[in-house]
Amino acid sequence: MPISDGFAQRLLPILDDIVAAYDTPFHIYDARGIAHTYRGMVEAFAGVPMRQYFAVKALPNPAVLSLLLAEGSGLDCASPVELELAHRVGAAGDDVVFTSNNTSLAEYEQALKAGALITFDDRAFFERVHSLPETVAFRVSPHGLAAGSALMGDAAHTKFGVPAGELVDVYREARRRGATRFGVHGMICANELNVDRAVQAAVDVVELGARVAAAADIELDYVNIGGGLGIPYRPEDEPFDFPAYADAVTQARRRSFPGSGPRILMECGRYVTGPHGILVTRVINRSRKAREIVGLDASMSALMRPGFYGAYHHLSLPFVSGRPEVRVDVVGALCENMDKFAVDRPMPDPAVGDLALIHDTGAHGHAMGFTYNGRLRPAELLLTDDGDVVEIRRAENFDDYLATARWQPQPVLSRGGSTPTQEARGPK
Repeated sequence: MPISDGFAQRLLPILDDIVAAYDTPFHIYDARGIAHTYRGMVEAFAGVPMRQYFAVKALPNPAVLSLLLAEGSGLDCASPVELELAHRVGAAGDDVVFTSNNTSLAEYEQALKAGALITFDDRAFFERVHSLPETVAFRVSPHGLAAGSALMGDAAHTKFGVPAGELVDVYREARRRGATRFGVHGMICANELNVDRAVQAAVDVVELGARVAAAADIELDYVNIGGGLGIPYRPEDEPFDFPAYADAVTQARRRSFPGSGPRILMECGRYVTGPHGILVTRVINRSRKAREIVGLDASMSALMRPGFYGAYHHLSLPFVSGRPEVRVDVVGALCENMDKFAVDRPMPDPAVGDLALIHDTGAHGHAMGFTYNGRLRPAELLLTDDGDVVEIRRAENFDDYLATARWQPQPVLSRGGSTPTQEARGPK
């Protein structure tokens, strides 16, 4: 949906000046809005031991991660690169949750060395590792309401987690192998806006955790209810009622765990940063083919969700008024017909030179970018709380595009049978 009034009031008066100095396209994020959303989550759980771990995959930029760490957030990582990024911005120990799947032993050892809270995603891998952390957590396969998610996979086809019926056995095994503290993790939903559904999915995890803990004779240190909370991409969508969600989870914790009870952990990404980013681009072509076509100077490489998922992103022309409304396809320049930001979208008649804003790109926007067709990823800017605009990632250039290419091919296997050194192969 359109960016918040606060973001718009701070950005639009200076947008022409930014574009004059920087040109398009670029993503720009609102530091004030991101911090405000995070603080609202914490306030909604007031009185409950809760910590939100930002899903690094949503917006893996050091400036944004540092902002959230300073606010008290942890970081949720799912790969070695994300672990290293968390380390570089100062996250240490239980500031990090490592929740991966199809994990290698090397990745696990890296998370173990970092002191992260590690979630085991499958039983077979748990049985392969030789050294366990003090705290062992397992992710439960989608079950209950979560089992019907198309994005996570239904219970019969998912690649995630340990089947619910096996959890008691694996926790008993973890205790036998020396684990002294325990957690449970559930992937509850994906971009969910219905509070009742999100609540039920979270409650399923809390209640399952209580049953498993009792049957395995363990105490849970935490219940991680994951992320997956949605944002209103469409103008008619209602914002997610986070206070109601937090209240329902708090009540479920109180019912299921009389006494002090486990901590509540969350791993939201989209909900925290998604609404606080826009892709600023410009109309560079206007044509009529089978349909009315509006060409932008950004492409799917800068925001792949509409082309890849058919996802809706609100699109506006901030300085256009008084023009008749037309229906257009808004496209990029990739040699792919799916490179479209909007299809048959009503809007004021666009003209070459107009600035266009694509909203809600603060999560899974730049992060999902790619360089196919040599259409390189744009810069990322940040509107600070003080109203300054700073560059937090420059636009890619030709040197970046070929940074890993070998202009002079390097040997992999010579006729003599020798192999190159690790230095010749490059870092893993």
